[in-house]
Amino acid sequence: MESYDLLIRGGMCATPNGIAQADLGIRAGRIAAIGRVAGTAAEVFDAQGLHVLPGVIDTQVHFREPGNEHKEDLETGSRAAVLGGVTAVFEMPNTNPPTTTRAAIEDKLARAAGRMHCDHAFYVGATPANVGALAALEKLPGVCGVKAFLGSSTGTLLLEQEEAILAALKGGTRRMAVHSENEERLRERKPYAVRGDVRTHPVWRDAETARSSTERVLRLARQAGRRLHVLHVTTAEELPLLADSRDLATVETTPQHLTLAAPECYERLGTLAQMNPPIREAYHRDALWQAVSDGLIDVIGSDHAPHRSEEKAKTYPESPSGMTGVQTLVTLMLDHVAAGRLTLERFVDLTSAGAARIFGIANKGRIGIGYDADFTVVDLKAKKRIENSWIASRCGWTPFDGLETTGWAVATIIRGTTVMRDGALVAAGQGKPLRFWETL
Repeated sequence: MESYDLLIRGGMCATPNGIAQADLGIRAGRIAAIGRVAGTAAEVFDAQGLHVLPGVIDTQVHFREPGNEHKEDLETGSRAAVLGGVTAVFEMPNTNPPTTTRAAIEDKLARAAGRMHCDHAFYVGATPANVGALAALEKLPGVCGVKAFLGSSTGTLLLEQEEAILAALKGGTRRMAVHSENEERLRERKPYAVRGDVRTHPVWRDAETARSSTERVLRLARQAGRRLHVLHVTTAEELPLLADSRDLATVETTPQHLTLAAPECYERLGTLAQMNPPIREAYHRDALWQAVSDGLIDVIGSDHAPHRSEEKAKTYPESPSGMTGVQTLVTLMLDHVAAGRLTLERFVDLTSAGAARIFGIANKGRIGIGYDADFTVVDLKAKKRIENSWIASRCGWTPFDGLETTGWAVATIIRGTTVMRDGALVAAGQGKPLRFWETL
């Protein structure tokens, strides 16, 4: 009789071999047995009637620490993550000070130790001043890659000039992530942002602002021979460009761009629906769903970017862009599964396997022997209402307040330790830095 630290009994397990009922034996934080597992364990998890999925990885969150802890910090953001079923996050560099140096990266890792509830990695922000150091910075432990803001958003990071973008692309080898909006066009079109009318947000930051930027950065990436990851793609017009660049570019979209549509979301939610790039008309949302169906979208990221309610209540366009998302990612996407818009297998690919594949995360992204025992355990039949009172983010609100969804995470297990069970945090501070094949 084998002995295990944890036995998960009778769940419908999503393995590379398909979705079928199986037991999982966990030892020393890794998966040691799959199938009909005979043995004893210190802990037994009865998963009858539940689905055991590979741990969900959210590859775009803004946890605001250091510098804006009144909005969020690494503890509250990661608490929201595990309560929503997320086992690992990539955190963005537009903090204060921005994450652009070795010292800033080491500071974030030190802040995360013993405080973050999920596994984590941090992006290095690209600036004209640090392009020469990016090749070394992207190889540091706990770093998931380089992030470049090609259009201004929240924070001070911006890589606007073509020469600087090209220099950043040439200054390293790992896949580089980009926020793709054309800064020159944003400045030219700023008068289209009508004071007090947030419905004009996607008029100011129009589809051409995104399309022209993505066209340029794809051209420069090919010139530099650099792999690219285009974050939060929002427009129908970008998709053919990305489809023609599958040899070097991977693609992300967000749950909110697959769920909300203008102008209805702005009329109902006001500035709570304001983010960059914007929520656009249903035509674009439909195109994104087609891209999901066609396999063009590689990964879902929440772009969790919290602001306090009083900040969001400012008159547009003084109101900041961004919304919470890490805690609602799983249930929103499972609700789309329930509605038949994507399969559960595709959900796994978009939220776990895809991230591990395109970023080369070591030991993550699948239920397989030897992999880390990271699981998002879900009840596909559970129906509940998303409410602001559930949101653990320091800002305490979600644009999806009042929405009833089908499919909820009931447990979050990270390296064999159950950290969330039935909506409650049951083991604090378990997060560790992610490791990547290219930097082992």
